[in-house]
Amino acid sequence: MPQTVQAVRTALSPDWPCQVKAPGTHDWERTAARWLRDLLPARYAGYSTLTRHNVLLARHAQLQVQHEIRAVRVALHTSRQELPALGVAEGVIENSIRMYAVELEQLNRLARGIRLVSEALARPSAARP
Repeated sequence: MPQTVQAVRTALSPDWPCQVKAPGTHDWERTAARWLRDLLPARYAGYSTLTRHNVLLARHAQLQVQHEIRAVRVALHTSRQELPALGVAEGVIENSIRMYAVELEQLNRLARGIRLVSEALARPSAARP
């Protein structure tokens, strides 16, 4: 492995998505675009504006995940108040709270990865060796 590629890989943040090649490596933008597309609902695959412009794709993925984070936070904070009225058992409520907490951690990690990929895509000349 060339030293420049190894140096880039060792310098990556732990939040860099493992599905995306390191900036500056062969075909890394393609892996970034594929990863970002996979984060969006399938219906967005038909919008060529997003699929042809990786920076726009990254921006939309950021927005999508931010909205998901907000939705999970609301679900987490309202579970104990709203779920009993819906007839949900206490054990199920506690399990759902744990599920939402885990999901919130995963979404926050995903948001950090999207931010890193977005920053790398926004400065392609700096990301190439």
